[in-house]
Amino acid sequence: MKTAYDIIIRPIITEQSMEDLDIKKYAFEVAKDATKIEIKKAIEEIFDVTVIKVNTLNVNGKAKRTGSYPMGKTASWKKAIVKLSEDSKNIELFENMA
Repeated sequence: MKTAYDIIIRPIITEQSMEDLDIKKYAFEVAKDATKIEIKKAIEEIFDVTVIKVNTLNVNGKAKRTGSYPMGKTASWKKAIVKLSEDSKNIELFENMA
C-alpha cells in the first residue's frame, strides 16, 4: 500500500507553474505508476484541499552529452497538474514563491 508521500514526489516550481497559481493550478512530480485518482486523493490528504481536476503527462528523458562516445540520458518522469476548487484554500508551499 502506497502512502500519499510515495505518490507525490515534489512540487514543480517554474515560471509557467507560478503564473497558474492565481487560477489555482499546481504542478507536481508524481510516481510513474500513479493514477489520476491516487494523485487526487494524495493531494487532498496532504494539503487538505479540494481537487476538481487532475491532468497528467509523461516527460521523456533528454539525451545528454557525457564528453565521450556513449550518449547519456536524463531520467523520465511523470508530471501532474492539479486544479483546485474556487472555495478551496491555496497550497501554502507555493505562497511565498510568486
